[in-house]
Parts: sequence; structure tokens; C-alpha cells
Amino acid sequence: MPAATTSTDLIAVMDKEFAKLKKLLTFVDDELAHQPFEDDWTIRDILLHRAHWIGLFFQWKEEGAAAQMPDHGVKWNQLKEYNGGLRQKYADKTWQEALTGLDQAHSRLRSYVETAGDDVLYGTAMPGGTGWTRGRYAEAAGASHYRSAAKFIRACLRNTTA
Repeated sequence: MPAATTSTDLIAVMDKEFAKLKKLLTFVDDELAHQPFEDDWTIRDILLHRAHWIGLFFQWKEEGAAAQMPDHGVKWNQLKEYNGGLRQKYADKTWQEALTGLDQAHSRLRSYVETAGDDVLYGTAMPGGTGWTRGRYAEAAGASHYRSAAKFIRACLRNTTA
């Protein structure tokens, strides 16, 4: 799927992927949300991870050229360990907090995209980044992460009915 190149396209793909994810979440109860699946990740962990990465997008945007990606003191080749550490960081969060956190993060990202405009989102590369535009980073933090979360949840649902 090609990356969005306008704010209108970005909102459309974000809304589409978020709606698919939210529909899948209607089949997940508290017990299933806490059940370990692949590499002991739970559905709850996945939602908290996705919300965290939307927060990182805003950290990158706000820090501009001073931004450290993916996070302060973390290199891209350390993502597996970093993401594993997020599970510990958010271990005390409930399923409801994970759902609410994802909804809030999505709303924040969507609001930003609606108001930023094409020139801000796609006019130049994000300072401090890898050459991607703000829009491309927003899509990676939002729609792309929603898509991969939905794939994980579908696999979890298949494993519980098999």
C-alpha cells in the first residue's frame, strides 16, 4: 500500500485502519486482553505500545532537530529491547486504560493531521529524522501501527477459537 501524500489521504487511511482495529477490539474481553500470545505479548501490551509510539511522534515533532529517534538514548537497532521495556513500563495499566489511551492517542494524532496542512505534513523532511516527512512519520505511528495491531489481534482470535 503506497504511503499517503496529502492530509486528506492520511486522514482517510488513519480512519480506515483505526475503524478496522476498533471492530476487532469488540471481540476482546479483559481476560483475552491479558492472555500472552506471540513472544508473551498480550493484546493489551500491543495497544499500549501503539499509543506510546504515537506519543513518540509528538516528541519528535516538538523537539525538531534536537529529537532523538526513536527515543532518547535508544538506537533503531535496539527496538526489540526498547519495545520489550515498554511492556514493563506499562505493566500496571488495565485493559480499559489501554483502550482509552489508544483512543486518546488516535484523537490527538488525527487532530494534528487535520490542522497541520499538506505543506507542514509533506513539504519537507521532519527535522532530526531519517528523511521522512512529518506525514510519513504520522502514518507510521498511526495507520501502519493500527494495521499491524489488527493483524496481531486477528491471529490471537484465531488461536483462541482453534
